[in-house]
Amino acid sequence: MVQKPTDLRPLTIGTKTAKRPVIQGGMGVGISLSSLAGAVAKAGGIGIISTAQIGFRSPDFKKNPMEANLKAIHEELKKAREIAPDGILGFNIMVATKEYAQYVKEAVKAGADVIISGAGLPVDMPKYVKEAEGQEDCSVRKTMIAPIVSSVKSAMVICKMWDRKYKTAPDFVVIEGPCAGGHLGFSREQLTEYGADTKEVAKTYEKEKYDGEIRGIIELVKSFAEKYGKKIPVISAGGVFDHQDVLHQMELGADGVQAATRFVTTEECDAPMAYKQAYLDAKEEDIVIVKSPVGMPGRAIKNKFLERIAQGPLKVEWCFRCLEHCNPAQVPYCITKALINAAEGRIDDALLFCGSNAYRCRQIETVEDVMRDLCGEM
Repeated sequence: MVQKPTDLRPLTIGTKTAKRPVIQGGMGVGISLSSLAGAVAKAGGIGIISTAQIGFRSPDFKKNPMEANLKAIHEELKKAREIAPDGILGFNIMVATKEYAQYVKEAVKAGADVIISGAGLPVDMPKYVKEAEGQEDCSVRKTMIAPIVSSVKSAMVICKMWDRKYKTAPDFVVIEGPCAGGHLGFSREQLTEYGADTKEVAKTYEKEKYDGEIRGIIELVKSFAEKYGKKIPVISAGGVFDHQDVLHQMELGADGVQAATRFVTTEECDAPMAYKQAYLDAKEEDIVIVKSPVGMPGRAIKNKFLERIAQGPLKVEWCFRCLEHCNPAQVPYCITKALINAAEGRIDDALLFCGSNAYRCRQIETVEDVMRDLCGEM
């Protein structure tokens, strides 16, 4: 049964309720900070700040990136709260981040309502939250936590581990499909299988095939929700661009959606105008799958930087100690440097992560306009 726009229900996660069932996806470096997250939370969604090199603007960042990042976690959340005092705000923290545990604990101490973690399995996130909150029981927490999963298998692994090790279950689960932006939880072969590795994803993406995976994850999560006697919302992400996409995910059984690309070309997005313009100028054939320096597939906009690294590696002149499994002597380029260049508007020297629908961005909008469109209120 197709839901009408008025049938979109608020999204309740634990004790918090978002009027609109939309989570804004985390985008780093420096694309989703306080301005965007605050605006989304103010508009009734859930605003997410990316911790990926969040302190890159600090004068001491190059000398001590960790200290700068931890300080910026507090600063950015405080600024977002000033925008949306009553809104739901949190962080996206990559499991692959060096000193991941410390980032989670700092986000909790800063007062995050939610933490979403992907780029690996957040096996011990409940423990880190418990320690930061001073709780004795991993199932008791103020900060609500969610793993990002891309398959029934990964959802099963994380839910079983949390159940066995910590006697707890996620507060919500985020599913990121093959059409998501940035690093992807799929091999190149899987992207090919789903038809999501081509230059014409919208025409070839085998939506029905992945829809089955989404339904499977939802059913799996229900079993853990029943065991723990609580509702565990499932949020679907990857290629969510308009109201029809939202309705489709709701028809599959999702409780809400996560969207990121659509928010880049908003007035409130923390990205510089040059970055937003790259989205506005992108054509469908410009959206390509790239190999990240850490070996994972990613989706980005084709530009001079990608053409340059295709000719050979770029020497890493400084290590920012960002990722756990990264050897500066072996990677083709420094991903932190490439993403900071993007956040500072040096587009020709930047890695421009994006979702499969980036080419559909055609104008600068407000966050409220995007939220209304996603929820069918226009």
